[in-house]
Amino acid sequence: MSEVETVRVQDIPEGATIVDVREDYEWEAGHVEGALHVPLNTLPLRFEELDPDEDLYIICRTGGRSWQASQWLVGQGYSAINVAGGMDEWFEAGRPMVAEGSETPRVL
Repeated sequence: MSEVETVRVQDIPEGATIVDVREDYEWEAGHVEGALHVPLNTLPLRFEELDPDEDLYIICRTGGRSWQASQWLVGQGYSAINVAGGMDEWFEAGRPMVAEGSETPRVL
């Protein structure tokens, strides 16, 4: 099994492709603007929507699901990087977020 690279939120480069693997209700409450939403349970069906030649920064709430997704994607030949601390760390760092509708973005 391939080694999965892990980075902290502050180490994600500007303009990086972020893939959020959280559930729909978590995404709707708050997410990174411009991120791609591919819930973990749909990843085996939807991974071909992702660019295998691009570094993909995989995020969830705290880093567990994103690590699983990153490990699986790396096994499929993708360049997937786990974001440790996930959306909890993103929020704590004061990084911008958006929510669906008129709600104030939050992390569930």
